[in-house]
Amino acid sequence: MENGVCSSESVNGSRDVWSSKNSDVSSTDHLVVMVNGILGSATDWKFGAEQFVRMLPDKVFVHCSERNVAKLTLDGVDVMGERLAEEVLEVIKRKPDICKISFVAHSVGGLVARYTIGKLYKPPSREDAEDSKGTICGLEAMNFITVATPHLGSRGNKQVPFLFGVSAFEKAATLVIHWIFRRTGRHLFLTDDDEGKPPLLKRMIEDYGDYYFMSALRTFKRRVVYSNVGYDHIVGWRTSSIRRNSELPKWEDSLNEKYPHIVYEEHYKAYDAEQCEPISTEDDGSEKLEEELVTGLSRVSWEKVDVSFHTCRQRFAAHSVIQVKDQLMHSEGADVIQHMIDHFLT
Repeated sequence: MENGVCSSESVNGSRDVWSSKNSDVSSTDHLVVMVNGILGSATDWKFGAEQFVRMLPDKVFVHCSERNVAKLTLDGVDVMGERLAEEVLEVIKRKPDICKISFVAHSVGGLVARYTIGKLYKPPSREDAEDSKGTICGLEAMNFITVATPHLGSRGNKQVPFLFGVSAFEKAATLVIHWIFRRTGRHLFLTDDDEGKPPLLKRMIEDYGDYYFMSALRTFKRRVVYSNVGYDHIVGWRTSSIRRNSELPKWEDSLNEKYPHIVYEEHYKAYDAEQCEPISTEDDGSEKLEEELVTGLSRVSWEKVDVSFHTCRQRFAAHSVIQVKDQLMHSEGADVIQHMIDHFLT
């Protein structure tokens, strides 16, 4: 126990964090599931989890996922999503008083969380279908938050900054990425072709088969994307903020002294099907597919929060700083976590 925060770690490595001010943990009714990124672990969200519980005492119970860590994160977004779904169901079974659920996910973990909610979504009953939303495995869906997540994938169009936007590098990466990141790499670069199906990220912009990907997203009261505007060499600004190049905003200094690294905020309203007709492109490959992903994800509203660490000592580690992956190394991102907490619906 430290500063009013209790935590426990399972033999599998997951972390549960809650407020020690309330000895009866069962009275906390809001489950927050935190999901790590590629090659990560449950400890990646240690700082964030403890801050959530410290600032929202007796309101949230935080579970840092452990099912997809280290090399297991290379097994594919769908396989990881199935594992996370099982894990969430087990946590809910242990905590029968939980009635609300939120997700906070970093990097590829955001895609895994989107897959998971698509599996766990339950439509409203026929009797009250007009007056109620669906649920996530019977729980009220509150906040769906992603941090530096490649929602549009990592294929071409300068979506992976360390490839410098050089088309030859991007094409080469598409051919070899599966050697490094295996099945997850195929999903990120949209080169997967499971039994003739469209790429997984394209399937995830609609309700596909038995998975309610978009209905599940829509049922959350808030959907938020935190994005690095620069110095994130792994996930580009466009893909993490779900924007076309022409939609990237101009930014200057921080918006608020309390959050020195938040440089732009936008509440992006959902478009209807007619407004969302894809913009025609001359390219038959990555640009067309990317446009379809932007269009599909724009059918729900998003809060878009843009972050810049351009004046920070650790700016070149922006992909980790925005999450405060390591409290000592990445402490300059603490204001981003504070912003999440201050706007969190409980």
